[in-house]
Amino acid sequence: MSTRISESVTAGENPEPAERRSVRRRGRRIVAGVLTGLLVTGFALLGGGTASAHSQAIGSVPENGAQIDASPARVSVTFNEELQTSFPSMTVTDKDGYLWSKGEPKVEGSTISIEVGELGAAGVYTIAYRVTSADGHAVKDKRTFTLTKAGNGTPGPKADSSAKSGDGGSDGGVPLWVFIVGAVVLFGGGLAFALLGGRGKQSR
Repeated sequence: MSTRISESVTAGENPEPAERRSVRRRGRRIVAGVLTGLLVTGFALLGGGTASAHSQAIGSVPENGAQIDASPARVSVTFNEELQTSFPSMTVTDKDGYLWSKGEPKVEGSTISIEVGELGAAGVYTIAYRVTSADGHAVKDKRTFTLTKAGNGTPGPKADSSAKSGDGGSDGGVPLWVFIVGAVVLFGGGLAFALLGGRGKQSR
């Protein structure tokens, strides 16, 4: 027994009070419960974010495939949810690729639009658009309409490839749920460090 007492004194070990051990155990249980909840929330957001659909066009003026005999003052595309106003793009071009839209597109709620004015030759015109959906993804596509009676308008220059990027689908934007999951993970890690780290310092 004297040997054991000597080793304990030599090592500088002091028995930890039962109350402190109980507090540490409760702290670990609390942290484990909080982290479990955060992980469940994070995975739920992850699954919901990947499964949710991006913004979808539900109508346009003129309607897709419509035949009209007069030039519209503006063309517009409406979506099933409100859009972000960042980096919108919209053009109207004829079959030869000449630009008939004017100015910059405007996003209002769930609709993007752009001024057109008087069109030219009768034929098919293409509305190409790119918008940022509510979840942060860029959505692009195109719609067409046919002008049955020629107008007297003058086209602009040929549209460049970036303006006519409406090939359907979405491109590589960073979705909003990625930032939410990241914030949840960082918060959980910080909480664990604050609680467990603080308990560890107090026990010394």
